[in-house]
Amino acid sequence: MSERGNALRSIIGLSAAASALLTFASAPMQGAAAFGETRTLSFFHTHTKESLTVTFRRNGRIDEGALSQLNWFLRDWRVEKPAQMDARLFDILWEVYRESGSSQPINIISAYRSPETNGALRRRSSGVAEHSQHMLGKAMDIRLPDVETGRLRAIAMKMQYGGVGYYASSAFVHVDTGSVRAWPRMTQQQLVQLFPDGKTLHLPSNGKPLPGYEMAKAEVLARNGALATQASAGSGPSIGSVLANLFGRKDAQPVPQQPPSQESPVTLVASADPESIATPIAPAPLPPQRPKEIRLASATLPDQISDAISAILPPPARVPGPEPILGYDEKAAVKALFDPRTAFLDLGFTARSRHELTVTQFTGPAVKPLPIVGQTEAEL
Repeated sequence: MSERGNALRSIIGLSAAASALLTFASAPMQGAAAFGETRTLSFFHTHTKESLTVTFRRNGRIDEGALSQLNWFLRDWRVEKPAQMDARLFDILWEVYRESGSSQPINIISAYRSPETNGALRRRSSGVAEHSQHMLGKAMDIRLPDVETGRLRAIAMKMQYGGVGYYASSAFVHVDTGSVRAWPRMTQQQLVQLFPDGKTLHLPSNGKPLPGYEMAKAEVLARNGALATQASAGSGPSIGSVLANLFGRKDAQPVPQQPPSQESPVTLVASADPESIATPIAPAPLPPQRPKEIRLASATLPDQISDAISAILPPPARVPGPEPILGYDEKAAVKALFDPRTAFLDLGFTARSRHELTVTQFTGPAVKPLPIVGQTEAEL
């Protein structure tokens, strides 16, 4: 009997979801009136100490210039890098802010996080998710100075637009555009007080959904689908991606983004990160090849080229070289050797007859004796 009851409830839930899809596709949506609204938000960033008041929606359409300002204002201030923020996030904040009755700017604790920043925070705290919605530009941690944090949590949860995190010790609330969920979970009694009719996608701490869970699927699906279309001004995500966001389907694939058309205008922000503006640099052209006639002429006329260069360049300076060495005078050397005036010189050998002056018997310096010519013998 219980299995039959579960099957019946599933059929009722599917019928309600199908009815909601038909309504979503053919009838005016619940949030259609918001297409003509003009929405303005004021922010104060608690880390950069910057303030911003911006009208992000004019006559129901997103102002792209305002969105560019918000992208930079909500940048990762640790590395000075912005990201494309999800426009639905600002609609959610606008409705939460209006419901709270606050008169103070929304205090930003954290918005976009680059992968390197998220990794560093994850190493410091186990409460930082590895694939955080902050890395996708779909989450903000906020605080309203004149609204109690528990009440701010309850307002965000009751709207059932996405994820809601409650950080009582740090006095801020996490809001994102992901699947409808909340942490830490409320008890069943707290959840019943927040949703007396039981129609909620939030699960209590015991994991048992409230009686109106299936009906909430249909209603929240239609409402959040309208919000997604409204945020994108007619180019919202597909029904499959809306289902994946609502029910946290883990195997859902991200919707591929179409590359921007070359004809679409590009908005440049004066305060944008310089690294995000890439200027294409054309490669330097190669020099033209010399004509064949010129190459042949230069190969066959080296003298003309040398003369032309000599005419242009100054002549090289002459460097003085060493003085020339006088040549060897054999006769003068022999005459000086046998000159009687050299008898008083100590030449290091004893006087002997001419015939005894041989190489083996020579006792003088280790030099070869000079040859004796006929003329020398005649003079002696």
